[in-house]
Amino acid sequence: MTMFWMIVAMGAVTYIPRLLPLVMLETEHWPAWAKRMLQRVPYAVLGALIFPGILAVHDNVWFPIISGGAAVILAYLGAPLIVVVGGAIGVLGIMQMFFL
Repeated sequence: MTMFWMIVAMGAVTYIPRLLPLVMLETEHWPAWAKRMLQRVPYAVLGALIFPGILAVHDNVWFPIISGGAAVILAYLGAPLIVVVGGAIGVLGIMQMFFL
C-alpha cells in the first residue's frame, strides 16, 4: 500500500508543475511578448537536455556534430519530427559505415 501512495505522490508532484503554467497562462493577462517567450521555453529546455547527449554519442566529436547538423537542416526545412530523427540517425549510420 505504501508503494501505491508513493506512486500517487510522485504523479502529483510531476503533474502540478506542468498544470500550473497552463492555468496561470489562461487566467492571467500576460503581455504578448511574455506569452511568446513562455511558449518557446519547452523547445529551449528540450534543446538543452538533448545537446549534451548528442555530443556524447560517439568518441569522435565530428560524428555527432555532423549528424546533429543534418537534424538542424532537416528541422529548418520543416521536415516532420520523425524525418528529422531518422535523418540524423541515418547520417550517423552512414558515417560509421564509411569512417569506422
